[in-house]
Amino acid sequence: MRKIIYALVPVLFIAVNIMCGSCSAMRHCRTVSLEIPDSIPGMTDSTSIADVEWWTFYGDSLLNSLIYKALENNKKFQAAAENIERLRQMYGVSKAELFPTIGINAYAQRETEHYSGESFSGDNEYGVKGTLRWEADLFGNLRWSAKKNKAAYLASVEDMRAMQITLIAETATAYFNLIAIENEDIIVRRTIETRAEELSKAKLRFEGGLTSELPYIQAQVEYATAKALIPAIEKRAEATRNALSVLVGEFPGQKFQVNATGEIAVHPRYVPLGLPSDLLKRRPDIRASDMRLAQAAAAVGVAHADRFPKFSFNLTGGIENDTFDKFFSAPYSLISGNILAPIIDFGRKKRNYKAAVAAYNQAGYEYEQVVVEAFRETADALADYIKTRELTDSRIAVRDAAKKYTAHARLQYLGGGSYLDVLDAQRRYLDAEIGLSNAVRDERIALVMLYKSLGGGWSMEHAR
Repeated sequence: MRKIIYALVPVLFIAVNIMCGSCSAMRHCRTVSLEIPDSIPGMTDSTSIADVEWWTFYGDSLLNSLIYKALENNKKFQAAAENIERLRQMYGVSKAELFPTIGINAYAQRETEHYSGESFSGDNEYGVKGTLRWEADLFGNLRWSAKKNKAAYLASVEDMRAMQITLIAETATAYFNLIAIENEDIIVRRTIETRAEELSKAKLRFEGGLTSELPYIQAQVEYATAKALIPAIEKRAEATRNALSVLVGEFPGQKFQVNATGEIAVHPRYVPLGLPSDLLKRRPDIRASDMRLAQAAAAVGVAHADRFPKFSFNLTGGIENDTFDKFFSAPYSLISGNILAPIIDFGRKKRNYKAAVAAYNQAGYEYEQVVVEAFRETADALADYIKTRELTDSRIAVRDAAKKYTAHARLQYLGGGSYLDVLDAQRRYLDAEIGLSNAVRDERIALVMLYKSLGGGWSMEHAR
């Protein structure tokens, strides 16, 4: 055994020298470089709403309960969790490859021979052998492989976080859409009640000879027009509830309670955004792309190391004999070392390496694009939020003016004015109320998307 070990020493020495003289695996890869802007208009705060946990950011117990259900029951989200577990186990497998494999083999066999012209012969063999196999990772093949699987695992974690951000935003968006639709339903039904009263009064005036039939007919038209709005509203509400059902992992047909009162409330407007450089740390999609870049780098290392010899060491020891009575008196041992070195492969390994380098460069460009897109998305979300706030303010002014117009038109009508002015004022007031409800919805959704674009909501901890 000692002679065999001594014989392997020169081989190991040569292999180490080859390894030390080999060029760097990454020397043909381009350098990923990004010049992150020092500032983006609006992003000058030391803190950001993205630092706030999602259950605190939304603060609506009904919405939070829906988000909890979505994170627990959404099928795509559950599938992402299983993918993380799969890649985590694969990473564990690659780490285990760095250590020896130890096994045992117990066997019994009988070989028979009956060649032409010779007598029949049989050969029994029984044995119990322990084996140890270890591949010396001289050129980093196994370590690069472990790094590659680790990066894939970490990328899957970031992918799940990005999916969580999207799932939360989609749930909140559906919730605020449903609130707006139910607010619209309340506003329209309230208008129907008002127009029913107007219709009743117009009928009494007509039958009492105080007015012509025209105001009565006009009141009938306005009442029927308002009632005709209900089916379309109910249709949109049902479709939104069904979408929300799927998001929370349930079948369509669920009835969700939302904070719809018909009263339009505007939330505080101050929103800290943080600094541009914070996006690289907060957004999971950027971190996932960074991990895929690391995965591609490790793949380059694997392809580079694959061009050099592989050394493995095998040790087998045990007992082997042809009879059971002398079984324990026949020890067996085998030590071997193997070197597998490519000599002529017609450029296969070299091309594999170049392909891995190209894949890394591709991942680098994709990472840069993800970062640029993240900044664009954030800038768009910020601009959208600012403009929806301005629109909400305008809608408030329109609603207030329409309310005054309605009151004045009614007074003038009672004083002998035109009933058409009353109807026109009522239509404008209805449109103004619905317009304000939709503007508040758009502002809330714009804030949801701004929170998402800043990387808020990926915490895996859930507060109950």
